[in-house]
Amino acid sequence: MAALSVFAGPRALRCLHAEGFAAENFSWLAGASGGPKWFVLHGLDRYLAASFFHDRQTPLHMIGSSAGAWRLACFAQRDPVLALERLAKRYSQQTYSPNPDALEITREARKMLAAVMGPHGAEDIVSNPLMRLHIIADGARGLLRSDRRLLLTIGLAASGAANLLSRRTLAWFFRRHVFYNSLDSLQTLTPTDLAAHYVALTPENVTDALMASGAIPLVMESVRDVAGTKNGSVFRDGGITDYHLDLPFQQAEGLVLYPHFYAGLIPGWFDRFVPWRRVDAGHFDNVVLLSPSREFVSSLPYGKIPDRNDFKRLAANERLRYWQTVLQESERLADEFRTMVETGAGLEAIQPFRTQRTKHV
Repeated sequence: MAALSVFAGPRALRCLHAEGFAAENFSWLAGASGGPKWFVLHGLDRYLAASFFHDRQTPLHMIGSSAGAWRLACFAQRDPVLALERLAKRYSQQTYSPNPDALEITREARKMLAAVMGPHGAEDIVSNPLMRLHIIADGARGLLRSDRRLLLTIGLAASGAANLLSRRTLAWFFRRHVFYNSLDSLQTLTPTDLAAHYVALTPENVTDALMASGAIPLVMESVRDVAGTKNGSVFRDGGITDYHLDLPFQQAEGLVLYPHFYAGLIPGWFDRFVPWRRVDAGHFDNVVLLSPSREFVSSLPYGKIPDRNDFKRLAANERLRYWQTVLQESERLADEFRTMVETGAGLEAIQPFRTQRTKHV
């Protein structure tokens, strides 16, 4: 049973068939939102940080939202494997009181991030000349600026309803912000669907930018007044606009490596409820998508990958065992990818990138 599925856009597929998986051919690394779904990618992340990208001599640009941004922040630290281990341990062992409110969840998230970053993480990320991080967070507008549950719920309902008509209506409710490594161009991967506001990462704002990127509405508190942004700015989860990163990757000169927990992509969080909405296939011309196979997912406990509903669905001890099992099993994806990189075995099985949705959302 194959654990790993690989999909590639036309340009990426031609390159892989001609040269195999050469790390220097990749100029971008992408990370999607999705809460604990990323546990299934932990083995791949470790291999990429410890081996595949370890001796890189040219910049690797990295862009992510929410949990994806947190993963990629580990890659930019001086010991990325250790940072990834800290993230996996803290995230997978997280527990809360029986009925946690947004304040408790936000407080615990900040503790987790502080442990992952360590004393030097912020400076490492900002000054890293090779692993250049870009973090997506969404500036809130109107009612969505409020942390009062009723007002926030009304604002979310309105933005979700408008999104049914057009994704571009999200600009009425959110401003996409990209916190970027200042060694990169300000207009990196210029999006055309929703305008992007660019803010340089500094040691003073990188932690708040990461918190903002993961500030799930109604679950966590907003993040306010991030250094370098307009006074009074309020930020929420970057996955609202960029759930699975339907960005113009084709603008990049090299290939884009995208470890993802699903084979199918959804542009924004609200698009989960818009079954006809698809990502733009042209954006993925040079993208290589790595994801767990259906057979692999079926072999996991409960026949699925982790998600935030596990907090409600499972008793704490049961959830912790399940998540640890998934972290261990994720090494199977890494082993298969390592074999493909080192021997070329499996290159012939790479599938063309597809835009159809997956039911596992």
